[in-house]
Amino acid sequence: MRPACFSVALTIIVTMSSDLSAAESAEGFQSLFNGENLDGLHGWTHAAMQKFKDASPEELRKQTAEWTADARKHWSVENGELVNDGHGAYLATDGNYQDFELLLEYRTVAGADSGIYLKGCPQVQIWDYTDPGKFRIGAHLGSGGLWNNSAGRPGKDPLILADRRLGEWNSFRVAQVGSRTSVWMNDLLVVDNVIMENYFNRGAPLPVSGPIVLQTHGGEIRWRNLAIRELNSEEANAVLAGHQHQAFASVFNGRDLAGWQGAVEHYEVVEGAIRCRSGHGGLLLTEKEYANFIARLEFRLPPGGNNGLAIRSPLKGNPAYDAMCELQVLDSEHEKYGSLDPRQYHGSAYGMTAARRGYLRAPGEWNYQQVAVTGSRIQVELNGSVILDTDLAAVTEFMSDSAHPGKDRKLGYFGLAGHNDPVEFRNIAIKRLADSP
Repeated sequence: MRPACFSVALTIIVTMSSDLSAAESAEGFQSLFNGENLDGLHGWTHAAMQKFKDASPEELRKQTAEWTADARKHWSVENGELVNDGHGAYLATDGNYQDFELLLEYRTVAGADSGIYLKGCPQVQIWDYTDPGKFRIGAHLGSGGLWNNSAGRPGKDPLILADRRLGEWNSFRVAQVGSRTSVWMNDLLVVDNVIMENYFNRGAPLPVSGPIVLQTHGGEIRWRNLAIRELNSEEANAVLAGHQHQAFASVFNGRDLAGWQGAVEHYEVVEGAIRCRSGHGGLLLTEKEYANFIARLEFRLPPGGNNGLAIRSPLKGNPAYDAMCELQVLDSEHEKYGSLDPRQYHGSAYGMTAARRGYLRAPGEWNYQQVAVTGSRIQVELNGSVILDTDLAAVTEFMSDSAHPGKDRKLGYFGLAGHNDPVEFRNIAIKRLADSP
């Protein structure tokens, strides 16, 4: 079944027209450059994310003023274009952005090298694709790739050479939800829904939000028609759900609990979502078993809500211990959970491996989650950012020294763990993977 939100994803992509003037006038788009001066922009350097991430507000204001003073020596406005001479501090937006569509055009010269930082992290690459001096590092493949992704990782190189001849204007369209990034260059897809790595902390996702930064070095570059539209949670979820949706089979029809087993009397279907009845719980499981798979779903937490995803579960027992694992579904930032073990917060393999925090949306908003299970490995991606990537076979320390006899299960049911709170789930779909990872 096609996810209900897929039509929204199509609408979003259609609005991302290369006609930037039309895009800027479309509802929700805001200009990042007024065509007259540097209002709304400030100086920024590559060191900002590292050296000053723990600086006091006063220290950061002082340093930003110095960077901005330097930027104004090298950035100017000509004929409604933002121009840099190839030197000086980068230029960053005053605002921070979380999930968005970004549109811009640029024109550069021979030998130039530049890029676009997203959420303050490098970078959508821009360079002279004809410069043989940089062929060994990929210049001949063209601009638009996520050049700071690790060697061999998806997105580092563009899918196709899309640059126009030097001296001509190029256009970019960027869609970013969490760490998931897609890039169109001159209307050609060059990066397709790839995880953009956090250059400053490879083990962590991108920051939840951050500025758009225009990098420059090596030669003059001109920018124009910079515009951004922030995505709400429904739109962001639709973008994530729309990618390769044909490969996933729906396991919930949105009307009733056909195809599910277990504690069906403790759940209800309300407005297209499965909801645990308040004060009730128990396992609600698929009728089919799964070995290796990818599951996609949306969930919505009430304040303080608690539930879980049962992974390779038996029909009975406690999924936190008897299944391969229970992946926590929890309003982690609620005050009543302030002193939990780190392995109990949202996305964690309960009692075994802690997930990264800070990527949940507020209670009452729909979150999008993808879970990949291959062999003994589990990866949890929340709202486009990987918050857990663990090999349970390597776990030897358990919360409260409680054994997890089910963690080595090779096959089992997928489902919901209950826990008495009215947590909601919808658009649940699963893609089977080969039995051997």
